[in-house]
Amino acid sequence: MRLRFHKKSDYWEQINVGRSENIPFEVADLSKLLETEQLSLLERIATEKQASLNLTEGPIVRLVLLNLASTTEARLLIIIHHLAVDGVSWRILLEDLFEAYQQLAKGETIKLPEKTTAFQDWAMRLVEYGQSQKLQQELDYWLNQPLSNLASLPVDYPEGKEENTVGNTVNVTKSLSKEETTALLQEVPSAYNTQINDVLLTALILSLAEWMGTETVLIDLEGHGREELFAGVDLSRTVGWFTSIFPVYLKRSPGDIGEVLKSVKEQLRMIPERGIGYGILRYLNQDEKIRSQLAELPQAEISFNYLGQFNSSQSQQMSWQGAWESAGLNHSPQGSRVHLLDINTLIVEGQLQITWTYNSCIHKDRTIANQVQKYIEALQNLIYHCQSPEAQGFTPSDFPAVDLTQQELDDLIAEIN
Repeated sequence: MRLRFHKKSDYWEQINVGRSENIPFEVADLSKLLETEQLSLLERIATEKQASLNLTEGPIVRLVLLNLASTTEARLLIIIHHLAVDGVSWRILLEDLFEAYQQLAKGETIKLPEKTTAFQDWAMRLVEYGQSQKLQQELDYWLNQPLSNLASLPVDYPEGKEENTVGNTVNVTKSLSKEETTALLQEVPSAYNTQINDVLLTALILSLAEWMGTETVLIDLEGHGREELFAGVDLSRTVGWFTSIFPVYLKRSPGDIGEVLKSVKEQLRMIPERGIGYGILRYLNQDEKIRSQLAELPQAEISFNYLGQFNSSQSQQMSWQGAWESAGLNHSPQGSRVHLLDINTLIVEGQLQITWTYNSCIHKDRTIANQVQKYIEALQNLIYHCQSPEAQGFTPSDFPAVDLTQQELDDLIAEIN
């Protein structure tokens, strides 16, 4: 919460300023307004506060308590710049907020768990790791992906690419049912020993193949970035933006839907250290040639991020829960977008939510709506397939101590059976 960012001649400097007793907390009384007026003003206040964050002078966090009608629960708006927090950080902060609230309600002194490894210490370890021989061995993996014959994402308005700004974006959100989400989490993994990202990305490859007219897709995959790289480092309660983003080249294999899932699983398992090394090599390595080689690689047009599970079970114990009203614009409308499609998935209250963000100056609403529906159908087909009795199998990454191809493994298992 104490971060400040200062522009130097050719780089930005991030520092932690001293502690301050001035907490940017405000109270807004909307109780005398009609409900429709409350909603409009609430969103306007939220947008204004979002835009008021100042990376250089501060604050980069704001809190606003919005009092509504006497019969309606109030709303607490918490705004923090993304440079200071990621998805995991939000969980840490909210858990601490609930815990502190409960202790104060009982008249107790606030006592929270100890902090873990400092963000600055983590950053220094990454810089050191960026020069290591171990990390440089990953360079061949990142530079030797077969990226020469990639197909571009089809667009409806090619001229619109010049206006790929946040202000022109549209979100389409669809959800799986609670039953389908439960199956995705509890039943699907046992079929082929998969993780949820394996399934979500397989569905994406299946749904994009026909639209793009290709069997291969380049995706920027976003991860939590808190990989266990160093002994003695604990990031479980460290607040900061640890996110890692790295290019993933995925190919749809021949065969039925189960074979495609196994193939995507293996391709993802080949990524060293869950992809965190790509960003370290590209931005923290001191060799300018290495940084340039990685910067010159083709840019993915699609990003994908699975944000994990969010539920209000803990907050419900405190009579707190997530609000449904808009928290305002959290990006400047003038901001430039890197990708043509941003796909974010998360599980909220037991349901998988899938949001496709696109530019209305580049794609028609109908085009994206059709693709989202195809993605949902592909995901449902994967769930149904993995629930069937015949959907069982292993892949080479399940036996890392043995060097086997998929065909050799299948033959061996068939012989054993």
